[in-house]
Amino acid sequence: MNLKYRLILGSKSPRRQELLGSLDFPFRVEVRSVDETFPHNLPVEELAEFIAEKKAEAFTDLKRDELVITSDTVVVCNGIALAKPANAEEAKGMLRMLSGKTHQVITGVCLKTPEDQRSFSETTHVQFDELSEEEIDYYIEKYRPFDKAGSYGIQEWIGMIGIKGIEGDYYNVMGLPLNRLYRELKQSF
Repeated sequence: MNLKYRLILGSKSPRRQELLGSLDFPFRVEVRSVDETFPHNLPVEELAEFIAEKKAEAFTDLKRDELVITSDTVVVCNGIALAKPANAEEAKGMLRMLSGKTHQVITGVCLKTPEDQRSFSETTHVQFDELSEEEIDYYIEKYRPFDKAGSYGIQEWIGMIGIKGIEGDYYNVMGLPLNRLYRELKQSF
């Protein structure tokens, strides 16, 4: 699979690195420090794409043949954006909120070259079964999901026992909407 650009993944996430690698495009990882604050009046549906674009803006020195991919994932339940939990209590609160409900996982992606910048978002609807306190405690203690938006990884134990169904791109929930990303790279770049 060939592209006219050399790809850079602007993410330290091992999951995103694994996902992009599965598309069989060669890439390198380069991370820039970015202030991820956002306007408080920004609709939650636009948050992930806004942050992905901020991450791309940090790449001001791209060479002519380079394309950087940046992204951000937000979990939205009852209109509230759930970030990464700071501790076990926050993680428990988030999982209690998700229990028995359908929520949205929105991943924003930005593709930037020296001449062009394009961004998009994908939304996947995830339906959780009711989770017991014992299941929540076990998951947090064993898997320590403090690096995950919404306090869970769909590919982990909690996804296997707790997710009743999904509508949309499974890989989007892991952090990169692979189908859309592949199509954008092949068609636009």
